[in-house]
Amino acid sequence: MLRFLIARLSLLVPTFIGVTVIAFAFIRLIPGDPIEILVGERGISPERHAQFLQQLGLDRPLWEQYLNFLGGVLQGDLGKSVVTKQPVLSEFFTLFPATVELSLCAIILAVALGLPAGIVAGVKRGSIFDHGVMTVSLTGYSMPIFWWGLLLIIFFSGILGWTPVSGRINLLYFFEATTGFMLIDSLLSGQEGAFLSALHHLVLPTIVLATIPMAVIARQTRSAMLEVLSEDYVRTARAKGLPPWRVVGLHALRNALIPVVTVIGLQVGVLLAGAILTETIFSWPGIGKWMVDSIFRRDYPSVQGGLLLIAAIIMIVNLLVDLLYGLINPRIRHTS
Repeated sequence: MLRFLIARLSLLVPTFIGVTVIAFAFIRLIPGDPIEILVGERGISPERHAQFLQQLGLDRPLWEQYLNFLGGVLQGDLGKSVVTKQPVLSEFFTLFPATVELSLCAIILAVALGLPAGIVAGVKRGSIFDHGVMTVSLTGYSMPIFWWGLLLIIFFSGILGWTPVSGRINLLYFFEATTGFMLIDSLLSGQEGAFLSALHHLVLPTIVLATIPMAVIARQTRSAMLEVLSEDYVRTARAKGLPPWRVVGLHALRNALIPVVTVIGLQVGVLLAGAILTETIFSWPGIGKWMVDSIFRRDYPSVQGGLLLIAAIIMIVNLLVDLLYGLINPRIRHTS
């Protein structure tokens, strides 16, 4: 296990450096002058423009800008936002709880619905339920998030008026953010109706964000169950007269969970990517919306730092998923 962990950590170093290069180059490949966007329609003289570039360090060669960026990253300094003048790290972790709350609710919903659906579809192969699950999964996976989100808003918010269109809670409620998680803070506030309002605002974004991971988990679970159910040890368990729930739940599911856990871990990246569109559609004040706004404003430090931090989170989650394999199936031995 220790050798495996060391080997994995050694692979993270070149990956992390590669991410810094991509994060640095990404925003600079987008056309647009950050100074002109910052000053807007007022215009600016060439002398003042050059002064701003010098203050932001954008007048230096690209290789020197990258080395300065990398040096700051190694020291835990991602720079300051060009627009707000606040440290990028501080802005990120201020908004991060909103994205985590939405992503956690989405992955919980995706697993709660996708995993059982995949298990039953695998056990009842060829049945109406199996065909229905696969049809819904294919539809959900193929559906663009922005189109699906707008469709739900039009139907549930516009026509039926059941759910709010945007935000995390009704503006009538005001309280200090203790944890950054609106569901928890609304409970701690003690204000009547605050929790229900926060939950009400969370429903549609969660459904939209969970749609693709739910479809992927259901399809992968079905595929893994079909493969495991044909193994000799499962047939032996059935021949011993064990109850079907024990055969499926203990012997089949435990071994089928290995690829499923991998898929669930990979969905973290999908959730963070999908959160960009979901948060933009629902005006959810999280990392996704912050990144989109930073790109439009050509806020180099915010985009660089945001991409780097998101990539770091995904790498850590993938490492934890690898370590979970041994807990799910003790027969697996990690080797470098």
